[in-house]
Amino acid sequence: MRTYYDKHLNPSIDPTENDLDALEKLNDAQLVFNGNLKSRFKDSLKELEDLNYPGFGNPQITLSSLIKASDGLEHESAVRYEIDNGLSLPEKYNGLGYQNLISIIFKLMRYRDEWMRKGKATTEDSDIIEPLHLVLIEEPEAHLHAQVQQVFIKKAYNVLRKHPDLHTKSNFTTQLVISTHSSYIAHQKFESLRYFKRKNTLVIPTSEVLSLKSVFNSLISEEKETEKFVIRYLNTTHNDLFFADAAILVEGPAERMLIPHFIKNKHQILDSCYITILEIGGSHAHRLKPLIEKLGLITLIITDIDSEDPSKASNKKCQPQKGKNLETNNDTLKKWNPKLNEIDKLLELEYKDKVLSYTPIRVAFQNEISINDKKIYPYTFEDALIIENIEMFKSIPKSSGLLKKMVESANETDIANVALKAYDAINAEGAKKQNLH
Repeated sequence: MRTYYDKHLNPSIDPTENDLDALEKLNDAQLVFNGNLKSRFKDSLKELEDLNYPGFGNPQITLSSLIKASDGLEHESAVRYEIDNGLSLPEKYNGLGYQNLISIIFKLMRYRDEWMRKGKATTEDSDIIEPLHLVLIEEPEAHLHAQVQQVFIKKAYNVLRKHPDLHTKSNFTTQLVISTHSSYIAHQKFESLRYFKRKNTLVIPTSEVLSLKSVFNSLISEEKETEKFVIRYLNTTHNDLFFADAAILVEGPAERMLIPHFIKNKHQILDSCYITILEIGGSHAHRLKPLIEKLGLITLIITDIDSEDPSKASNKKCQPQKGKNLETNNDTLKKWNPKLNEIDKLLELEYKDKVLSYTPIRVAFQNEISINDKKIYPYTFEDALIIENIEMFKSIPKSSGLLKKMVESANETDIANVALKAYDAINAEGAKKQNLH
């Protein structure tokens, strides 16, 4: 605020008629203060003269104050926050985040007004205004909480254009470039993002700058709709996809709750990595394909096999089995990785064939489980969890809702009945799978 005042509001610089009254009051105050100084120092200066200074030929000592218009803001309590009538607090008692926000906004206003030659700090030979105004901001998220970051990124450009000669006019152009590590700032302007993609294949690591506007081809209607979905999804989730070393796409809340537990207890290396876990159903995960492949992000897709019987006219969903000509209803498996429809082929797929050949993206879904020489094929993550941990579910003493049904299915003597009852319970109408965990 002090800098903005000095540059654009200081009445001492090129004073107008409205400034003269303030300057006159300052001059009167300075005369009164000078008289007070001379009176107060009279005895002290007399003592100095007794020491023969100033002596013959030496100039006399006099005191003069200098009161500037900007002096009133040169202290930490100059800016105050009104709490109630007559009660205010100095700016140091406000949070660092809001202090930082105020500082940034006033700097943007100052840069804009200097560019437009508005205010006091202008000269007669500065009539030519540059047609392009380039403003760079480095990591404005410091100390700002999430909501303030989102409001800031929405309004910052508007502050730079708030001038009669700017707004929507095209004579003068403003470009705002922001570097950030905040997903809250990045996801607000998807179409304007420039992503620095690491390239570690060379001896010296380098970066390739990608324009995310080029990820989707807006001329193709299907890709245009996909772009709308991705932007809405990213805006909703506030995910940190752009700042991760790797991503794990999961089917639903059950996986999202358990995967961090698995990583923490079983995969110490992953626990030290920057991994984002993104909850997006199998019917939608493939929509992120253009974005993730463009970023070159190491990705694991954990999804359901979603088997169905195409021979049925309705209610095609069914338990996975081999040799029944079943197909998957999962668009991620059909359209992205591994691009297969048949359940038999999916169940026979080897580990290495679940990784795309051109980018480090792997898919994982339910596999065959052998128990007591019987082969079981789970439908979802939840019934696979029960089949793999039957004894643990049997030992649960009290339960209710879906968990109670899972305990009942685990107590079946025939493993095939365990799988069937678990499948029926999980796919029953109104079942809330996240309550199982």
